[in-house]
Amino acid sequence: MFASTRAFSGFAVNDLNKAREFYGDTLGLETSEQNGLLTLHLAGDRDTLVYPKPDHTPANYTILNFAVDDVDKAVDDLTGRGVHFERYEGFKQDDRGVHRAEGVPPIAWFKDPAGNILAVLQQP
Repeated sequence: MFASTRAFSGFAVNDLNKAREFYGDTLGLETSEQNGLLTLHLAGDRDTLVYPKPDHTPANYTILNFAVDDVDKAVDDLTGRGVHFERYEGFKQDDRGVHRAEGVPPIAWFKDPAGNILAVLQQP
């Protein structure tokens, strides 16, 4: 039924203006706004919808993963832009907040202004 239907994902935030600034200015993504909704134009033609939700509760799981060639460089660049990296109990993370374990790509987590969890992970 949906095999040829173009699907896209979306997530909520409590403040669309802060989201636009964070995703556009801090992360450097191309964004657009129409009808009170924000669209993130991600590489690979994977637009993602960001919508305001006044009673928003942040996702307690990773909603977006950004695959990068060098996770350490990405973490350093984001830290320089004011991004704080999260620490999670049970994960061995280095001084930068990067989790490194056998069999999984190096990954570091951070939050958007609405508290949603994002990640940068190094491509194998």
